Amino acid sequence: MTILIQKYKWPALLAVALLIFSALMFFLIKSYTYDTTTYFESRDFVRQLKQSDANWNVKILKKKIGVNNDLSLSPPPDLDHRWQQLEQLNSTGPLAMLWASRRQGYVDAVKNKTVLVDEFEQHNTSLRAALDALPTAEDEIQNLLGEMNGPAASKRLAAANIVLDLTLTTLEYALYVTADKAQELQGQLTELDNYIHQLPAAQQSPFITLTRHVRTILQEQPIVNDLLERISVIPVAQGLDNINELLNETQRRTAATDQQYHIYLAVCASLMALLMIYLAVRLVRSYAVINQINHQLQLSNDRLEERVAERTRELMEAERELVEAARMAGMAEIATNVLHNVGNVLNSVNISAELVTRKLKNSRTQGLGKAVRMMNEHAEDLGQFMTHDEKGKLLPRYFNELVESIAAEQSLLIEELAQLTKSVDHIKEIVTTQQTYAGAARLIEPVNIGDLFEDALRMNAGALSRHHVAVIKDYQDAPTIMGDKHRLLLILINLISNAKFAMSKVSDHPREITLGIRIVDDTTLCLSVKDRGEGIAPENLARIFNHGFTTRKDGHGFGLHSCALAAVEMNGRLLVHSDGPGQGALFTLEIPLELVEA
Repeated sequence: MTILIQKYKWPALLAVALLIFSALMFFLIKSYTYDTTTYFESRDFVRQLKQSDANWNVKILKKKIGVNNDLSLSPPPDLDHRWQQLEQLNSTGPLAMLWASRRQGYVDAVKNKTVLVDEFEQHNTSLRAALDALPTAEDEIQNLLGEMNGPAASKRLAAANIVLDLTLTTLEYALYVTADKAQELQGQLTELDNYIHQLPAAQQSPFITLTRHVRTILQEQPIVNDLLERISVIPVAQGLDNINELLNETQRRTAATDQQYHIYLAVCASLMALLMIYLAVRLVRSYAVINQINHQLQLSNDRLEERVAERTRELMEAERELVEAARMAGMAEIATNVLHNVGNVLNSVNISAELVTRKLKNSRTQGLGKAVRMMNEHAEDLGQFMTHDEKGKLLPRYFNELVESIAAEQSLLIEELAQLTKSVDHIKEIVTTQQTYAGAARLIEPVNIGDLFEDALRMNAGALSRHHVAVIKDYQDAPTIMGDKHRLLLILINLISNAKFAMSKVSDHPREITLGIRIVDDTTLCLSVKDRGEGIAPENLARIFNHGFTTRKDGHGFGLHSCALAAVEMNGRLLVHSDGPGQGALFTLEIPLELVEA
């Protein structure tokens, strides 16, 4: 569990650092999105809209009295851009619906006011035309009445008074529209109409023109006044005030959110600072731990060398004892078998020892001194050096890789030492096994045949690799047996070694050996080693297991003989088959299944 935590500790810290940094950048960017200038410009735009509406109202009043003829609404410059800016400020967030409602209210108010202004302009034009033409028409009538002579002078004077009174009443009505004035004006029009009917047709035209203007004024003036009142109550300015109020509320909320982002930014910056402090402390502690590990590694190397030397001395002593015992007992055959079998296992011992020595010589710990010297040179500014200097930044990764490398080296050394120990134990067991000739008891223990084959392969791994021999495994499921593990291992090591030597001169096809495990008739466990080597001549098959018989120049004929004896001692037998020279050979060890336990 501790190893798992250490494995994922630094990736977890890196993930936390990246998360905090990302949050820091996010809140930093979000804090810069608040710009008070935009709100000032938007409020200025609303003010311009209100001023434009006020100017519009002034134009309407001027139009009413005939001072101005232009009723067009003068929008502020960059109207679309300003509206888009307002839309961006208010179209998102909790006030978006309220903004849409108030904006639509203002737009509807402007549309309604525009419609009323168009109606006002239409009616006011007719009204102003009638008012402007009224004095001219009155002057024409007065001139016409002045030119009339004869007995109708009194009627002319009365008509002139009626025209004058009608003109004055009409002007008063244009200023103050009341029901009384309208009734009075209607009466005067009726009186004038009666007079007009008494005139000749040639003299009626000026009077008819005057009465038409008066009736136009009588009709249009109330409409114009009503339109002005309706225009004045349309809430365009109120809509702009509502928008301005909403803009203020949006700015207040945005400022509060910006303040909140600043708080989050401060929290993330504090967490980042604490993380950097923690990493700096861990870095210092790691430096101390690395020194301690280096010291322990040195001690482990020293102890390992001592153990290798001790094991080597034990092997040499065991060999001397075996030779001496064989010589003293006069058992030359046993002594030669012991030396042969020990020699096979010593190949594995030498390979493991060579691998351990080469691994120690090529250990990556040799670069640790350079890294430590580099840190000692920057002891006063170690944190600055390891965070800013390019070489310093590589030290933590180097130490992490060094720790992993040391762990891998230790694992490999422990594995090779375990293999070395297993080989030494096997050598000891060989000695014990050979003592059975003197009546010593055999060691019976549970044996996994697959694992036994793997052990034999490991003890021959170096030789197989040097000779480029490929291994094919044809294993059937087999139960664990109770047997003499070291005698079985001795037989398998010798058979694999002989198969390797049998293919040493093969060059026209791949060098392969096939290892087999199978159960025959539920009574016999068969272990086989098949090679594609030089094969065995028919005349040599009958004496292949004889003591001293060999076909190799440097062979001595002890290995297969000792294997055959060991098979017989386990109530089994060792068989050989070959189709002749160049056809390879098959060695099969058969063990009665009565010795097998589930």
